[in-house]
Amino acid sequence: MPEEEDNKIIIMKITPIQQIISSCSGALVTSLTMTPLDVVKIRLQSQRQPMHVGQQFLYSNGLMDHVCTCVNGKSQEWFQKPSKFSGSLDAAIKITRHEGIRSLWSGMPPTLVMAVPTTVIYFTCYEQLKLQLGYSELNSNDWWKPMCAGIMGRFLAVSVISPLELVRTKIQSAKLSYLMVGKFLREEVKHRGILSMWRGLAPSLLRDVPFSGIYWFCYERIKAQMILQNCSADLQIHQTMIAGATAGSIAAVITVPFDVIKTHKQISLGLHEPNCPQVITRLSTWSLMKHLYQNQGIKSLFAGIVPRLVKVAPACAIMITSFEYCKQYFRKMNKLAEESKANGKRIER
Repeated sequence: MPEEEDNKIIIMKITPIQQIISSCSGALVTSLTMTPLDVVKIRLQSQRQPMHVGQQFLYSNGLMDHVCTCVNGKSQEWFQKPSKFSGSLDAAIKITRHEGIRSLWSGMPPTLVMAVPTTVIYFTCYEQLKLQLGYSELNSNDWWKPMCAGIMGRFLAVSVISPLELVRTKIQSAKLSYLMVGKFLREEVKHRGILSMWRGLAPSLLRDVPFSGIYWFCYERIKAQMILQNCSADLQIHQTMIAGATAGSIAAVITVPFDVIKTHKQISLGLHEPNCPQVITRLSTWSLMKHLYQNQGIKSLFAGIVPRLVKVAPACAIMITSFEYCKQYFRKMNKLAEESKANGKRIER
């Protein structure tokens, strides 16, 4: 059904199935585009400081950060292959030339297993919650509705996927079979309770939930201004990319301290070297923030802000552009179907 807004701008609604397809396509495009950048980054890092067995590192496909473990075997894993790179472009060229173009997407399939469902849950919940709240793009009093929908949608998505992330990390770090993982989970629940399945959820929520609220607030406000300028509900591709990148950058800067805490906790998890600061894993989120501030100053809470922006801004732009492009396609398709239905009723009369 269409909605008539101010200035006679008509915005067609799309079905939940169409929203799922749109978010799924956005997740695939983002992963295909952003994964090579992270593969190059990790290869450069391992070149400067070779990783040892059991060491953990963060891997991102543009949608989610995943904890990966350096394992030992007869052949080295993709992130440990030796090469001499002078920079990012040189690394991308040499990896493609000597290892094949597919090497730039190494490690992506396992992470997509969770990244795509998470994105589908997140974006579909956001759209449905926004609809239930009665959000109107051109009503300035509705500014809080995208923020609330984004917060609730992200909370649900992160909470659902958290136990699966724990299982995935355990399988990879210890090379366990599914039977052994089942035994491990039963022991965890028996001795630590069902809530142990959501271990590490708090730092993830503290980063992702505020990010989502800020991101959707900024994006929808920018989008509303562009709709008024265009006098059309459908934005141009470059406009959507600008809105997505701008909103993502603002949200990323504000939530950097939470990202730093999450990274510290993830990387230290499971390490047992004598010189490893095991105190990190035992500190609460707020205690760790205080610990970093007192020992390393305010700069420590904003460490890595530039790399985070370089990764988040294009990822947000690509994801939202793919999502909105598919939504526009479905809106046009629904509009044509409705017009065809209306014309058929007139002929019958």
